[in-house]
Amino acid sequence: MDSAVHTGIKKGIVVCDAVVVGAGMVGLALACALGTEGLRVTVIDRQDFDSLKARSRDGRTSAIAAGSRRVLARADAWNAMEDAAQPILEIRVSDGASPLFLHYDHALLDEGPLGWIVENADIRAALLERARALQTVEMRGGVAVESLVRDSHAVEARLSDGTRVEASLAVAADGHDSPMRRDAGIGVIAWRYDQTSIVCTVAHERPHRGIAHERFLPAGPFAILPMIGNRSSIVWTERASLVPGLIALSRTELDSELARRFGDFLGTVRVDGEIFTYPLSLSHAQRYTAPRLALIGDAAHTIHPIAGQGLNLGLRDVAALAEALIDARDLGLDIGSAEPLERYERARRADNTLMIALTDGLNRLFSNEVAPIRVARDVGLAAVNRVPPLKRAFMRHAMGLTRRDKI
Repeated sequence: MDSAVHTGIKKGIVVCDAVVVGAGMVGLALACALGTEGLRVTVIDRQDFDSLKARSRDGRTSAIAAGSRRVLARADAWNAMEDAAQPILEIRVSDGASPLFLHYDHALLDEGPLGWIVENADIRAALLERARALQTVEMRGGVAVESLVRDSHAVEARLSDGTRVEASLAVAADGHDSPMRRDAGIGVIAWRYDQTSIVCTVAHERPHRGIAHERFLPAGPFAILPMIGNRSSIVWTERASLVPGLIALSRTELDSELARRFGDFLGTVRVDGEIFTYPLSLSHAQRYTAPRLALIGDAAHTIHPIAGQGLNLGLRDVAALAEALIDARDLGLDIGSAEPLERYERARRADNTLMIALTDGLNRLFSNEVAPIRVARDVGLAAVNRVPPLKRAFMRHAMGLTRRDKI
């Protein structure tokens, strides 16, 4: 268990400004953002942090948009993961074997790379390192929240080890099945896709040159995401019923299946390491807040990985919530009161709703082989590709540069 000297003690109760339940990437990012600005934070997770760190390489990577990088940099966490981050210089979007495509090139904007591909394990390790270094953040791993009492003045979390934590605000960063969301009586709109993502790292002969590829195939998107070295992360979306058979293939057979989808532009391709599978689903909380409670990240929303925006949405939640809380603190207001929580909800609901609708719509549109629809979408890709102002607008939105967050 980690500890921090700035967390207070009141009649045997740990006292802080905010208690964050869930030490995933989004929960840790919020703790770092708040702690860097002097707010006292207690982070609670069911799993011990050291053992969780050792088991956290699960094959997944994230595309960190330019706006998300700023959030991580302001929390002093980016430097620790930068060496593991592969810049995305171009993105090529294609529809199966169609000759029409959409091409994003970072040279069209004066904003640096379009984003960075980083293994989730490296992101989490950097955030954990930063959180542990902050005197304003206390880390409590290997314990569960047995009850959370919220009243008009404060929240009190009672932990499985007997500890009681009192704070002005509780933040649910406890995943898409969030117990805190459920206990607060917040409903969720959700469904499962008949798709599963196969995730792995591949090694290839030729350099990727920082180019990410998104190929739309009948069963779902096939993403090739550049990593450090001659490696790429594969997010291969397939019909759920077919995945067990694919995973049962020998490595040689699976390499052949990958090569069919890759083509030969990167030379010989082979799986490098373990293969993981993740069923796909969508969820959206009906509210992001309740009295003295805020939902962030997957507790508030999960989306289809078709655009690689899941973590970026979570980090935008972090930026908006941290900005609202810090401004409230600076004005001498109660950070757990209604005004900063309402401000957070207003800031995030429209953006998240738009991205949920966009990713769900794109998945339905491109996982469809009806001839007129296929022609229309290919013409649409080509049209955006040939209109530079429209293309730049789409690029800026994907990079998270449509608003300027303080945090």
